[in-house]
Amino acid sequence: MLGKRPLEHFKTANGTIAPTQSVDRWDEGKGARRYPFQPWGVYQGGSIVRFASLGSGSAGNATLIAAADTCLLLDCGFTIKETVRRLANLGVSPESLTGIAVTHEHADHAGGVGPLARRFDLPVWATYGTLAMLRDSDLPRITPIHAHRSLQIGDLEVHPFPVPHDAAEPCQFVFACRDARLGVLTDTGSITAHIVSHLRGCRSLILECNHDADMLRAGPYPPAVQARVASPYGHLGNHQAAELLQKLATDELDTLLLAHISGNNNTPEEALRCVSAALGCAPDWPGVLRQESESDWFEV
Repeated sequence: MLGKRPLEHFKTANGTIAPTQSVDRWDEGKGARRYPFQPWGVYQGGSIVRFASLGSGSAGNATLIAAADTCLLLDCGFTIKETVRRLANLGVSPESLTGIAVTHEHADHAGGVGPLARRFDLPVWATYGTLAMLRDSDLPRITPIHAHRSLQIGDLEVHPFPVPHDAAEPCQFVFACRDARLGVLTDTGSITAHIVSHLRGCRSLILECNHDADMLRAGPYPPAVQARVASPYGHLGNHQAAELLQKLATDELDTLLLAHISGNNNTPEEALRCVSAALGCAPDWPGVLRQESESDWFEV
């Protein structure tokens, strides 16, 4: 089981449409072009938020968040070729993206932002600190954001919040459309009251479970890297993620996806065991986001 409500198809008044179905769309100066059918467009004017992971882990991260006419890419740690391939598997064309929001400058989250933004002329939202530290800062359109200030991107309410991580000005996000709220929390070394306050009330949550503490200590990383991962500015371990969930009103949570799982210092089974024990739920209820492949679409 991958999460609680994966979406195989999207229903309309005329029946069921597969996410990969194509439709004609007119672009000024280019004529009619074939694009993959955009599943979020079926629900224009509604409060449904849809999201899907292109992949999650130390080798690359990217997440799609969509509502009505808006489809935002959160981070891009893949090459253009791999990003376009994974987008296509989810029925999305890169030309249809509203833009890219960036959590921080590390390569597994931002390495593909510049090339993708230039190729498809996409706007980029990131904090001033992140923009200053991007290795590839040649971006066509930039909108600096404040980590304590909400903003509107198309049909999505975007609520950034700062997190303790060893980057210049990292943040994570809550995305909302009316009463639908999706929280994303990865790449943080510790839990703060501010983080908890932002994630309360989310119906769906993508949550980092980077490492198991015992596996990290016994693993292949040198002591300095182990200390960095386990530091208050590193990554969340399984038990830290479980402690956060105990602080949230998880009875409101419809979908929980575990993310950024280390291939060296954790296993999906261990992360699920730890989190499900803390929640008192079946171990197959939370989903696991994989590094090697995209997820299904989920709805909030």
